[in-house]
Amino acid sequence: MRLGTALAAALTLSGCVVAVGNNSPAPPPAAANPKLAGMQYLYGSAEADAISRQAWNALVTYAADKVRNRPRDSVVLAQGATFAAPRFASCAGKRPAAVFDVDETVLLNLGFEQDDLTGRADRAFAGRWRNWEQSDGRAVLPTPGATQAIADLRTMGVTVIFNTNRDDAAGAARAIEAAGLGPAVHGDTLFVRTDTNTGDGKDARRWRIADRYCVIAMGGDQLGDFSDLFNVSGTVAQRRALADGPQVAALWGRGWFVFPNPVYGKALKGSADDIFPADRRWHPTGE
Repeated sequence: MRLGTALAAALTLSGCVVAVGNNSPAPPPAAANPKLAGMQYLYGSAEADAISRQAWNALVTYAADKVRNRPRDSVVLAQGATFAAPRFASCAGKRPAAVFDVDETVLLNLGFEQDDLTGRADRAFAGRWRNWEQSDGRAVLPTPGATQAIADLRTMGVTVIFNTNRDDAAGAARAIEAAGLGPAVHGDTLFVRTDTNTGDGKDARRWRIADRYCVIAMGGDQLGDFSDLFNVSGTVAQRRALADGPQVAALWGRGWFVFPNPVYGKALKGSADDIFPADRRWHPTGE
């Protein structure tokens, strides 16, 4: 009896071992969505929070100086200007203003981006973005530092103007108000893509604003938020060279203020060969 019982137990155990051995290996963990890293940084990290606040603090400090010492020219490039031969709109007889992009500059589109990360991948972007523009705007937050900075600008007499490539003016105003950054009045302190026939180009709107105001500061997360001259096609290196040009480089932090956005936009381009110069590559010896 004992032998039979022991043999049965052994066979049972043996069968269990075989069964376990025949199981398919556990599937590898799902690959992380490639969009996640940029969203982790922009929407979750303390580092992005600090950079945003740093930009706003610098902008307010710069603007305060310009309110005390009124400049002759604004920081909006005049019609016909080039980076090689820059000219700027005149400030003569005009009140000071600061001009800002909206999305990922003054507010964070948390609701849309969370849906973009977790929703079905087969949905068309245009329809989803149109629905987002027309929503109640509640799933947004101001960029870190924006609320206090915009309040400070208004207190010192600087008119805050929003220049966005959204199409829906009413929706843009709702989102700005929901983020606590209003008021935003279409045609006065809010301009949208459909206000001109220049598509995504913002210069025509900037010139309209500069006709009325002395623009002492501009903020954005894309270089096109400062001049349409940045929107020309070119390689990654050529685009970087535009931002590094001597006439332009002097404006960063001195009228033009960039906010971090590793989630979307023209900055997210280039292969490894485009990004790393051939004379600055390295591998351990023998590899």
